[in-house]
Amino acid sequence: MSLQAQADALLKRAADAGDVPGVVAMVTNREGTLYEGAFGRRSLADPAPMTTDTVGLIASMTKALTSTAALQLLEQGRVDLDSPASRWLPQLAEAEVLEGFDDAGQPRTRPPKRPVTLRHLLTHTSGFGYEFLSVPLQKYHEARRVPSIFGCALAALRQPLLFDPGERWQYGIGIDWVGQLVEAVSGQKLGAYLAQHVLGPVGMQETAFVPTPDMAPRLARIHQRGPDGKLVPLDFPLPQEPEFEMGGGGLFGTAGDYLKFVRMILNRGLAIGGRVLRPETVELMSSNQLGALEVLPAKSANPLLTNDMALPPGIPHRWGLAWMINEKPLPTGRPAGSLMWAGLTNSYYWIDPHTGIGGVVLMQILPFADVKAMPLFLNFEYTVYQNL
Repeated sequence: MSLQAQADALLKRAADAGDVPGVVAMVTNREGTLYEGAFGRRSLADPAPMTTDTVGLIASMTKALTSTAALQLLEQGRVDLDSPASRWLPQLAEAEVLEGFDDAGQPRTRPPKRPVTLRHLLTHTSGFGYEFLSVPLQKYHEARRVPSIFGCALAALRQPLLFDPGERWQYGIGIDWVGQLVEAVSGQKLGAYLAQHVLGPVGMQETAFVPTPDMAPRLARIHQRGPDGKLVPLDFPLPQEPEFEMGGGGLFGTAGDYLKFVRMILNRGLAIGGRVLRPETVELMSSNQLGALEVLPAKSANPLLTNDMALPPGIPHRWGLAWMINEKPLPTGRPAGSLMWAGLTNSYYWIDPHTGIGGVVLMQILPFADVKAMPLFLNFEYTVYQNL
């Protein structure tokens, strides 16, 4: 059977069985698209079918685009990786390390041993976390009335560090701060900067912080999987006029658009609209920037948003300047040195510079690391490697 036939069968089976409401999946090499398919429905409350141009919240897949913007500024000499980032964002100098809580439940904090740098922010070693992955941060948010990051209020960024910068890897709001830094240095709103310097050159006309009138009718609904395993359509609205554009997770887009970004990275920074990044910058962002530190499995502190995030045992994972890197081959067939990340809504991508292929799978399901959606992504990837 061909890749088209096998991948179609896999995805159709999952949608027909009700494992996922709908799914779009695509694969590219350096030249062009090798596979695309869409199955199921945009919403279980609506007969509209999932199509290859369906729009979804790509959530943390936004991070690689925001990181690309910051690295363009690095290439221009307007920022550097290892100066205190407060040089461009003075408010970062106010971030303190959370040490615990007093008897009244009020946070105890202290100044960090060293300043947060752009490298720390890009590699998730700054000390910033996410409240949905940290019980202490949840307590802090409650005590200090800090709003959720999903409300896109600037006050949501005013949270403490969980440890001194550079001491370990912790997934968090670092890239939202990178988005603020891009705005401060470029003098443009993040969405406007991305549209002009990243999305435009890559040919991503269907990606935006607020869906355009053309995108909105094609929007898939996010679904929540309950404890009984059933999927229910959910209202998960991001603000239509956000106070800040969430560089860590606010973009909506299509699988086809993101596939163009994957192809640009496979082509070492070259896109249809010209050069987006220098080859040496792509090399830098695609190599281990953690030193001896490793990416760690994450425990959920909010089961509505995410399950525990496990990693395959015995395979060390590192972080570049935009994504996770597996240091040994994966059971799916993805070789060592490949790049991947995902979005909270169970959307996933991988980039394999060794074989010269990459893929995108778009679904709209909470919690993350869903019991049906994540295995479907891994089975799709396995199917791709079996056929290439």
